[in-house]
This record gives sequence, structure tokens and C-alpha cells, in this order.
Amino acid sequence: MRIEPFAVEMWMNEWETRCRYNLAETCVDSITIEELLKMSGQNSSDLSAILAMKMTYGAIEGSDRLRAAIADLFDHQSTENITVTHGTIAANMLVHKALVERNDHVVAIVPTYQQHYSIPESIGANVETLELLEENSFLPDLEELRGIVHKKTKLIALTNPNNPTGALMDEAMLLRVAEIARSVGAYVLCDEVYRGTDQTGTGLTASIADLYEKGISTGSTSKAFSLAGLRLGWIVGPQEVQQTVMIHRDYDTISVGMINDYLACLALENRDKILARSQQITRDNLVMLEDWVANEPRISWVKPNSGTTAMLKFDLPVTSRELCIDLLEKTGVMFTPGDAFGMDDHIRIGFGNSPVALQKGLQKVSKYLTEHPA
Repeated sequence: MRIEPFAVEMWMNEWETRCRYNLAETCVDSITIEELLKMSGQNSSDLSAILAMKMTYGAIEGSDRLRAAIADLFDHQSTENITVTHGTIAANMLVHKALVERNDHVVAIVPTYQQHYSIPESIGANVETLELLEENSFLPDLEELRGIVHKKTKLIALTNPNNPTGALMDEAMLLRVAEIARSVGAYVLCDEVYRGTDQTGTGLTASIADLYEKGISTGSTSKAFSLAGLRLGWIVGPQEVQQTVMIHRDYDTISVGMINDYLACLALENRDKILARSQQITRDNLVMLEDWVANEPRISWVKPNSGTTAMLKFDLPVTSRELCIDLLEKTGVMFTPGDAFGMDDHIRIGFGNSPVALQKGLQKVSKYLTEHPA
């Protein structure tokens, strides 16, 4: 099977160990196991709970305890509608492989995580894209979506909150997407890996799995829960989807690690504390970033409403990749070039870092922009 190189991941693989200030990072500042235990009301001695674990495969679909904790993130889900995966990246891959066949019609709302168009293209599907526009605050034109779907549309794929722009579709807009999908019998796959980081309220916007009978939500402990090292994700959706997913999952997963499962349970059972920390970091950092953008005449943006990333539009006579490499080499600051998302006049910044790291990185960039006139 031929598949397009994964542009974002190739960039990260090449540069993230060679930078000093990683403003390309998309996870909220990672926590330690010690911090997780403290937020769970425990301490290091409580790690004795794992000493008696026999290192078998464990529960194949994920432990009942973990799937119950995942179900609690949703309004209308039960453990039977949940399959545990190796991160959201595996969850997305499994859904596409399980549902999409050659010659199916798939609609991908872009810019987005590349899985959502490259995987169905590799299967032989006819992938059509709906482009998010700056003038629409990077929210989809739903009348355009209505005109794209038809009776052969198998799947509509989107990210919400959007990666890379941080745009957020509210419940009313998601219900309209569901109505459009229902009119042609299509599934909606919503990659919700950044769910929990909304800039207002509880931080948890509505999930497509709760709003649409053929809605599928994917997520993980990586972004909002600051535990990317667990490599623990999930698929939430109709049971017929789970049954098909399990057929494919048997070929590449078997089970997640028992220790990962246990630590994910601690995190999700204490999600209020973890998400409160994440929301404080992302909300405070966005204020800092907003002030910085306002004082940089060659930088503009559409301010995100959720997530940990934003697209910065730059007014410089270079490509996004040239700019990112020059910044790395001269300042040690790492961004992600917009060409990885088909937006070559932008760079993606992550603002989930520690506030000190973000502040120092932005100061370096300001100095660079002053010293490198157009």
C-alpha cells in the first residue's frame, strides 16, 4: 500500500530534538507520574498497586475500569461503545481502515491532521476536501458541505477543536453537520484529541458521538491530559463500528499495556484536576500570545477558541519552511511550517508549553523579526 509521507510527523522527527524552545509542541505541558499520583490523592508508595500485575496482554478492548472512565467524558455513552487504542493516531487509522473501501467518497475538512485524507486516499477512496477559510474564522461553510456530499459519501472527517487553527465548532454547528451526514447516510469521524481545552466554560465542547447516531469520536490522554507518553487513546461510536474496528485491531494492536491502562484510569478518574491545570496553562498562555501578536506588525492571526495550536500568518518574502529552518538555526525556536497543512503563508505555534518556555521563545522570535527586515 502506498501512502503519502506524513508531513507534520516528518518535520517533528527531524527537528524536535534539535531545538531549544519547542513552540511546535502540541501537548499541554506534560506531567510526571509523581504529579499524576498527587492529583489522584496518592504518592509514590501507591505505585505498589502495579507490583502484583502479571504482565499478560490484559483486557483486549481495554479494562472495564478504563472504558467506564472514558464513557464518563461523554453524555450518552457506555463501555460497549468504546475501544481502547494506541493513542488517537491509531484510533483514527483504525476507523478509516474499518469503514472506508476503494471508490467510497470521503469528505475531509482541511486543514486537518493528514491522516484524515491520506489514509482514505491510500485505500483508493475518492477524497474531496472542504477548505476552511480565514475570512470564515476557519469554520466550515456548511452549505458548501451540503453541496459536496452525495449518496456515495461514506465518511465526513474533521477535527474539533481544529488542528491546526484552534477553531471550534459548537454544538449547534455539529448538529447541522450531523443533519447533512444523515441526509446521505454518512458517518462522521470527529478527531476530538484536543477536547477539554476550550477557552471558556468547562472546556469540554459537545462530542459528535453524543449528537449523531453515526458519529464517531476519537481522543486520547495525549493533549489535554498531558500524558502523551502513555500512548493511550480511544474510539467512541456505534457498536457496529466497534465490531468492524476490532477485526482490524486484532492485526496491529492486540491490547494496550496494562500499566498504561492503569495510569490512564488514574488520569481520567481525576480529570477535573488535570483539565483545570491544562485550561489554566492554555488560557493564560493564549493571553500572552495575543499580546505578542498585537505587537508584531508582520504577524497576524485568527485567535483560536480551543486547542493548543494557532496559525500565525507572516508577512515575509520566504516560504514557511525557509522561515522555520532559519528561526531554528538562528534562535533555537521551533515552529511547524504551514506548508505541512497547505498553508504556506502561515506557521503553526503550540501554546500549551510552560509559560516560561513560551515567553522566552516569543522573545527570541521578536528579536529575530527586528534583526531580519523584509
